[in-house]
Amino acid sequence: MQASARDKIKPISELSEIAEKIRSSGKKIAHAHGTFDLLHMGHVRHLEQARREGDVLIVTVTADEHVHKGPGRPVFTDQLRAEMLAALEYVSWVGVNHEASAEQVIHAIKPDAYIKGSDYVDAEQDVTGKIVDERNAVESHGGRIVFTSDITFSSSELINRHVDVFEPEVRNYLDQVRSRVGLQQLLDMVDSIKDMKILLIGDTILDEYQYVSPSGQPSKENIMSTRYQDIEIFAGGAIAAANHVASFCKQVDIITCLGEDDPRENFIKKQSRENVNIIPVYRPNAPTTRKVRFVDNSYVRKLFEVQFIEDSPLPPEQMADLNAKIAELAPGYDLVMAADFGHGLISGPTVDLICEKAPFLAVNAQTNSANRGYNLITKYPRADYLCIDSPEARLAVGDRFSDLGKIAQEILPKQIDCRRMILTHGRHGCVAYDAGGPVTQIPAFTRRVVDTMGAGDAFFSITSPLAKVGTDIANIGLIGNIAGAIKVGIVGHRDSVDKISVVKALTALLK
Repeated sequence: MQASARDKIKPISELSEIAEKIRSSGKKIAHAHGTFDLLHMGHVRHLEQARREGDVLIVTVTADEHVHKGPGRPVFTDQLRAEMLAALEYVSWVGVNHEASAEQVIHAIKPDAYIKGSDYVDAEQDVTGKIVDERNAVESHGGRIVFTSDITFSSSELINRHVDVFEPEVRNYLDQVRSRVGLQQLLDMVDSIKDMKILLIGDTILDEYQYVSPSGQPSKENIMSTRYQDIEIFAGGAIAAANHVASFCKQVDIITCLGEDDPRENFIKKQSRENVNIIPVYRPNAPTTRKVRFVDNSYVRKLFEVQFIEDSPLPPEQMADLNAKIAELAPGYDLVMAADFGHGLISGPTVDLICEKAPFLAVNAQTNSANRGYNLITKYPRADYLCIDSPEARLAVGDRFSDLGKIAQEILPKQIDCRRMILTHGRHGCVAYDAGGPVTQIPAFTRRVVDTMGAGDAFFSITSPLAKVGTDIANIGLIGNIAGAIKVGIVGHRDSVDKISVVKALTALLK
């Protein structure tokens, strides 16, 4: 007998050994897996039934880093969730699964019965598609999958109703969305872009994180000393933007610039999703743009940055090659996205060509440390949709103090012919405007910020095809804020914001 509930909680490796001993004694093992964020009567009945399927019940919970149920989730840490489950007398053992899916823990435990709720009976309704993989894993060891059929509750709905995950402003906004739009309409909107073909034009950036631990100031120099710990390199810029939108759409082709001296093309292709195709132009006598951030390993806090970059306009021969590719390809796509990081790929003649050839043009012209004040959205005479952040909008119109809604509705439209726009505003959410309609303020949905890099790119890339299908600009901003909230929880470009994550977050927020 365990002295306390906490004694039931074991690492997965130890649970594997325990399960082997149980099998050797001739007893049957039942295994249930899930998030179990808010333990409720539906879970209690589910686990009671699960215990009847074996002599011993092992329950595993998804670790915090793999809970993709939207901003503010999980409410309780994996250790607290594990302890709540361990307190149930018919739960024999509990473990925290730190893998992205349940298959590996199933292979470790090899249960005779794997227990899932009734909402997983129809595999086609599982947005993750993982129930089929879990079934295969269970059956590969001679086990069977069992679906319980007692009363059910939604943890997300209970949390939304009874737990103050969000500030009152956000709760009120979500209540309005539930009554005005509803979850299904938003899910249908996300699904409506699945057959879209996108051409993305933009700079490739290699984002390198050098993880260091600060050692203090040397005794003889006025500098910070750090000790190297680790390194990560990500395919960023246009590649990261394409990876975000690729799971929502059928095909994403990228016209981009790689440095002839050090292209890193194979690395970039390996980091691209299967339905992302790279069409490169090679800049002579230069590397592919690389930005090295030195990052405090303790808090993912960036200390300083070094850029390896050649950002002058492309030489005439390469610019002619770029423009020929755009002229030939752009008219054949549903949407052309200009992810303009201002690193020399998209200059005057190319801008005019994109505006002429794109059947529907979405634009993001980014201001960053390499081009501040020189890469404004106003370099584009027109767009069908634009998405920039608040400082970029203010720089473009030369206005530091006006209300952001006024800039979107009155000032910026005088500078660029564009009917639909969203201006992102960090922790304040975003401002969305469609010509002839009201300005809508959509609040941000997360308090947890791990890394802000690439959040705007995720917002832009996922909202652009939604702007093409003609849906309500306020609904587009809502989905963009969800994408941004997911992205700020990801270090660098370790993962992309994908359709499954957005669908699960939408569902969790609006139940």
